[in-house]
Amino acid sequence: MRLAIIALVVGLAVVPLGWTAGAYLVLDSPKSEDAIVVLGGDQNDCRYYRALQMLNDENRRFLFVDSNVDMVIFGRTLAAQEEEFIRRSAGTHIDHVRVCPIQGDSTQEETTYVQRCLEDRGLNSVVLVTSDFHTRRALSIFQRRLPQYHWSVAAARDQTRFGKKWWRQREWAKTTVLEWLKLIWWETIDRWRGPESLAVTRH
Repeated sequence: MRLAIIALVVGLAVVPLGWTAGAYLVLDSPKSEDAIVVLGGDQNDCRYYRALQMLNDENRRFLFVDSNVDMVIFGRTLAAQEEEFIRRSAGTHIDHVRVCPIQGDSTQEETTYVQRCLEDRGLNSVVLVTSDFHTRRALSIFQRRLPQYHWSVAAARDQTRFGKKWWRQREWAKTTVLEWLKLIWWETIDRWRGPESLAVTRH
């Protein structure tokens, strides 16, 4: 535990100052997989539209959009609002797009619900679509928690939240520091815990 704390402090103090700190977070190498999963936490619909374009370009069977059933805004759950949005935006792909209901607010928790949506569908490989700064950590988490699938990842870019040259905007710097904190915590602590720890680990 002491080594983990030291690594965390060093990472926060040194890594975000590096010129490549932002670029290191980003992976963008989607494969021609059976299905696409859009991770929760989308803002400005960037993840969704990147995934919809991929569905249009490739012969994938399913597009799952993760959305919370335990968060209510203006009297409706996020999942209910997402379903309505999909009906208005999916066009000819409507029969291939489904909401994957999730709970909680951590990527590790999300793996449990994604597994439920994928199982019994004969799927072997999945491409994750998430914000560019989140791609490296998300891919690592899903590969660790659900090794029965072959995973790849696609980056959705949102210039209001993040850029590889993180020092140019205050919001980009905040996003970079926070994501590095989460990545270091995952690599040094959470990835070595069992699935039972997810009930108490939320970040």
